[in-house]
Formats: sequence, structure tokens, C-alpha cells
Amino acid sequence: MTKIRAAITGVAGYVPPYILNNEELSRMVDTTDEWIMTRIGIRERHILKEPGKGSSDMGAEAVKLLLAKTKTSPDEIDMLICPTVTPDHVFPATANIISHKTGINNAFSFDINAACSGFLFALQVASQFIETGFRKKVIVVGAEKMSAITDYTDRTTCPLFGDAAAAVMLEPTTEEVGVMDTILHTDGVGFTHLHMKAGGSVKPPSHETVDAREHYIYQEGQAVFKWAVSKMADVSVEMMEKHNLTPDNLAWLVPHQANLRIIDATGNRMGLPPEKVMVNIEKYGNTTSATIPLCLWELENRLHKGDNLILAAFGGGFTWGSIWLKWAYNPAE
Repeated sequence: MTKIRAAITGVAGYVPPYILNNEELSRMVDTTDEWIMTRIGIRERHILKEPGKGSSDMGAEAVKLLLAKTKTSPDEIDMLICPTVTPDHVFPATANIISHKTGINNAFSFDINAACSGFLFALQVASQFIETGFRKKVIVVGAEKMSAITDYTDRTTCPLFGDAAAAVMLEPTTEEVGVMDTILHTDGVGFTHLHMKAGGSVKPPSHETVDAREHYIYQEGQAVFKWAVSKMADVSVEMMEKHNLTPDNLAWLVPHQANLRIIDATGNRMGLPPEKVMVNIEKYGNTTSATIPLCLWELENRLHKGDNLILAAFGGGFTWGSIWLKWAYNPAE
């Protein structure tokens, strides 16, 4: 029996027009362009400033672009997954709202929360529905309004995050392309190091929680950095060794864009030259579940059919993982 794989057949992204650069940020908190660039590698990030707009608005823009680009009718989509940590509302799912805004009426949709690893977790779930034959056209759209949960009085976290959305189309194929293998991990021990203190069922919103600024990202940077450096590299090398992937036959590492030092460390552990590592953190910052598809979208014209890619991420939870992906199409002429 011929094996069905889930292939990415299109990718699109959206970033809001407003750019918050390090110079402007240095007027808001005690920081400098040099400090941010040296330690994180981010020069600017896009921010959704428009009142009343949320993650679904950016997600819908990315999905509309994807549908147009792949010449797909909204009615053809039979599933949509939105990995996000910044949903429009606690409920309903942001995926439901994105589907409604894009005229996708024949799909069932839901959100996934795996923080910065969300795109990998969603891609794995989506690929299972394709491989088993239950679904034929699935969209995974990472959409994040990180500015909504970023404390712009906290100099340690506010330089890190940006807003964006990026989407991929998944379709079945019998060729040797698409999602080839996945390794995903979680360890709840990481909760204490990276979370939002209030706003959930344990600590519902109150005057006290707002006054204490507990509705923003809380991160113990050094602990998270140590875990991220080791785990993201470990799981990427594990994937290489499992499938005899080498620096020669691997076309690209597509890493989560959280910190340039983590990206460099992962690439070095894999033995890859810098030119085989996708990096756009300088322009967008950490857009959480949107970083990896945003890289694929921006560098799509440098990808060729059959290219071996390793997608790798680490995020809150802790969550981490890698996906071996064979690219399914050539650049547009």
C-alpha cells in the first residue's frame, strides 16, 4: 500500500505595518540597541497597534494570502489549526474566528497551545489527519499578538517579542516529500520558569492581579536559555542521527527565532555552516508560534523540491521538538 504523506504546498505570512525598533524601545525602558543586538540579535519587531484588533485579524490576513496564492477556494479547506498563546478570547478558539473571517465554512477548527513549539505540535497533528485520509486540505496558521502580553516596563522581556501570523497549506502526496518524521517533547517542570501568573482559572483576573502586573509574560531568562540551548540542539541532532542526515544532505535548519545565540548554538551542534540556517529574528523578533512559518514564507524562493529541512523549536511548558520535512515544490518561476 502506497504511503500517504502530508506535504506543505504553500506558505504565506503577514506582519502589521508598525515597526518598533531598538531606538524607540530604548526611550521606553533602560536598554540600548547594542545590548539587545549583542544578547538577543533583534533590531526591530512589528506591532499590531490598531485598537480592537487581535491575533485572528493577522491570522485571517495570512490565510487569505495563502488561499489566493494556492488558488484554493475557502470551501475546499476541511480543517484549520491555530497554534497560539495570544488567542483573541479565552473562548471561542481563535481558529474558529479566523475560519469565519476567511469564509472557511466546511472545516472544523481548533487552537493548540504549545507556546513557541506550537507550530511543530500543530504541524504534527495536522499531518496525522492527512496521512490517515481523514482530511485533504488543512491549514496551520500560527498567529500571535505578543505585544498584548508583553510588559513594556520590563527591560528583560519587552525587547524579545513581536506580532505576526504565518500559514501553511498541507495536502496529501504519495511522493517522498512532506512531513517525514517528528520528535516532540514536553516537561512540565518548566512551568515555574516561563508562564503568565494570572488570567487563568487558578488566578482569575482581579484588581489585585492587574495592579501586580501579572497578566504579562513572566520569564526566568537564564534558566530558559540553558534549557533551550541544550534541548533544541539535542532534538535536532537526534533527528539527524536517526535518519542519516548530514550537513551535506541537509539543506536548511529552520529554527524557532527566540535568541540568536540559541540559533547559533543549535546550528553549531548540527555541524551546519551559517548559510544553511534560516534567520530573520533581526527583523521580527520572537513571534512565538509564527516564527518558523514566517521563515519559510520569507525564504520560500530559496527552497527546492526534495530539500531536507529540520524544523526545531523550544518553548514554554517546557515544550520542544524537531520535524524532518522534505520540501514539496520548487520556487515560482
